[in-house]
Amino acid sequence: MAAKKAQMMPTFAYEGVDRKGAKIKGELPARNMALAKVTLRKQGVTIKNIREKRKNILDGLMKKRVTTLDITVFTRQLATMMKAGVPLVQGFEIVAEGLENPAMREVVLGLKGEVEGGNTFAGALKKYPQYFDNLFCSLVESGEQSGALETMLDRVAIYKEKSELLKQKIKKAMKYPATVIVVAVIVTIILMVKVVPVFQDLFSSFGADLPAFTKMVVNMSVWMQEYWFILIIVIGAIIACFLEAKKRSKKFRDTLDKMALRLPIFGDLVYKAIIARYSRTLATTFAAGVPLIDALESTAGATNNVVYENAVMKIREDVATGQQLQFAMRVSNRFPSMAIQMVAIGEESGALDSMLDKVATHYENEVDNAVDGLTAMMEPLIMAILGVLVGGLVIAMYLPIFQMGSVV
Repeated sequence: MAAKKAQMMPTFAYEGVDRKGAKIKGELPARNMALAKVTLRKQGVTIKNIREKRKNILDGLMKKRVTTLDITVFTRQLATMMKAGVPLVQGFEIVAEGLENPAMREVVLGLKGEVEGGNTFAGALKKYPQYFDNLFCSLVESGEQSGALETMLDRVAIYKEKSELLKQKIKKAMKYPATVIVVAVIVTIILMVKVVPVFQDLFSSFGADLPAFTKMVVNMSVWMQEYWFILIIVIGAIIACFLEAKKRSKKFRDTLDKMALRLPIFGDLVYKAIIARYSRTLATTFAAGVPLIDALESTAGATNNVVYENAVMKIREDVATGQQLQFAMRVSNRFPSMAIQMVAIGEESGALDSMLDKVATHYENEVDNAVDGLTAMMEPLIMAILGVLVGGLVIAMYLPIFQMGSVV
């Protein structure tokens, strides 16, 4: 409900005079007109005219959505501003001016309005739960309470940057084969619909029996020419059902998470990425002064996999009863021995956050190497698949011609 309210926050267009007597105008997102007027007066603006800006339906459709990369860039820029001694509210203004995404600019100005209205930074972030998760809000709240907000923001920025980089590596591994498969399907359809019919007309003039392989390809071509729209509908329905099931069914999402870990090629990559996320998140939250039990709760959701989410929550229960973290991780049978040994050293030396950070860095590098190796391995495999598809069609079309040549 809070997310819906944040998205529906109105924007007010105003004209007025600043403290120096210069005429100014602009836009300000606020909950209502009264709050917008109070915010402008605090900024030293004498209001001449203010009105609620009507939302254009087309603008809403064309507006870019806020991505995790936008949040990462915003966090880094605000952290840099605060480390340079710029006040928080002024930092919002500077960051908002440099943002290219209007939707993200609206979010930043909304945060600015909340803080100017007397809310804390963490409280303002909680108004936008669809963009700032509980982990982000907790770390900022911890920084505000300890009086080290700029240090905490820098830590959050590093965490978001590392997480985004890891996500991009995973996408890179998945994107290449997916793109080639889509291109292969498109090329095959074009050949079946446009090229094969030309040969079909040629073969019909021969009056001879066609080879079985050629007949099969011709029949497929005839079917696709007549029922191509059914094929498109079926493919679209399958994709839509998959996305809807993933969105609505937790059981389906859990099944996908379990399958991801068992995939023959990508499973190891997913596993290493989960260990990297677990270590990075736990290192960041624990270093921020968050108690280990609370840090584990935040870390469970950050793993993005139900198997490890359940495992981390079980570890949290064991730690709450007095067990050491490394022992609880060992009992779960979900973590590599290297990570467990590093955690054990960290607990004994009192440098758990530092050891976890080293584990995260190690597995992030492992993911990077795995992506490079996977890409190198997939290239010849994909070329072979393309060769079989395209080459098979070419052979099917020329096989009758070769047979006629042998008869002559």
